[in-house]
Amino acid sequence: MSTNNILIKKITLTILFLSIARLGIFIPIPGIDHDAFYNAIGNNTLVNFLNIFSGGGFSTIGIFALGIVPYINASLVIQLLTKIIPQLEKLQKDEGELGRQKVIQITRYLTLVWAIIQSIAISIWIKPYVFHWNMQFLSDIVLSLTTGSIIVMWLSEIITEKGIGNGASLLIFQNIVSGIPQQIKTSINMNDKEILLKIFLLCVLFTLMLVITVLIQEGIRKISIVSVRQLVKKNELNPQSYLPLKLNQGGVMPIVFASASMTLPSYIKEMTNSTILQQIGNLFVNNSPLYMLTYGASIVAFSYFYASLILNTNEISLNLKKMGASIPNIRPGEETSMFLTKIINRLTLLGSIFLFIVALVPSIISKITQLNTFQGLGATSLLILVGVAIDTAKQIQTYIISEQYESLMK
Repeated sequence: MSTNNILIKKITLTILFLSIARLGIFIPIPGIDHDAFYNAIGNNTLVNFLNIFSGGGFSTIGIFALGIVPYINASLVIQLLTKIIPQLEKLQKDEGELGRQKVIQITRYLTLVWAIIQSIAISIWIKPYVFHWNMQFLSDIVLSLTTGSIIVMWLSEIITEKGIGNGASLLIFQNIVSGIPQQIKTSINMNDKEILLKIFLLCVLFTLMLVITVLIQEGIRKISIVSVRQLVKKNELNPQSYLPLKLNQGGVMPIVFASASMTLPSYIKEMTNSTILQQIGNLFVNNSPLYMLTYGASIVAFSYFYASLILNTNEISLNLKKMGASIPNIRPGEETSMFLTKIINRLTLLGSIFLFIVALVPSIISKITQLNTFQGLGATSLLILVGVAIDTAKQIQTYIISEQYESLMK
């Protein structure tokens, strides 16, 4: 089979499984007054945030309502535990493919636990909109939502293994893209006399957002490295020998965590009858000074937190020493680790500021154009869209190059 046919087969398989995952969201769970529920949670900030990752699943309460959310939660917990529990770190780093498979299996079990917990929480949450609430309904909805979540996890793994791109990322990408047409439809008034000018401004500002986001996602600082062999042979630096440090180490995760934490005051305000808590919640209304200050500080804090999880400067320094490589004018060992920590801290601060700027752009666009299209498509969504698109394009390109290389070798 030719390279093109194999690639087409992989892309077709990916589209097929993505379509199945999308259709499952719209198969409703019976016994719920869906119209009353949908109208009640229309302005719920926490639900709107979760809908980004579930493609509206938390509004429809279909069998795939949880989507890939439990799997993402489980993966994040495993990442944190890997840094804390030495046995998990040893499984992932020292035991090769077998160890990684064990970590994946643990992630699956944790996904099941998360799905059950979230299913129970949802079933209690929608109790006022259930026709006949009893233990039978509770067990049915927990079983349905949990099974749906496990099926979505299985679909994502099949896409990753036999399709193109990362399955979990593509599912989130699909859910975000599916909501854009509805956002445009609800935000644009076709009777507006300045509609063409506003649409033009919308396109220009959207392009600007994409450019900034791509720069953030792809920006790196190249730290030159030199090996003993290189110095002995040429006695000069090779410009292609460098250590790449990304401007935004945490990717989309700092904004995801910051955005999730900023929805809590609004959620508490809606759920409580306490006057004091409601007054505190009013201080964190969107675009208020305290909200913006707290949001920016959260992005910076989570950026540093996630960078510390991803990059271990002591480990990088040790690996460079094992390879007989070093950074010019920097001694191997502790000095190298301190130098890298200093550079990473600066990059993280700069990257988090850029992330905060991207987070502000949707509100600025809405004020300029009087269109609310980007209020739903926030910085979190845009970073995910750009990141997944770049990674998938790179994977397709890598696959084509590797196939061409193999054909030349034959």
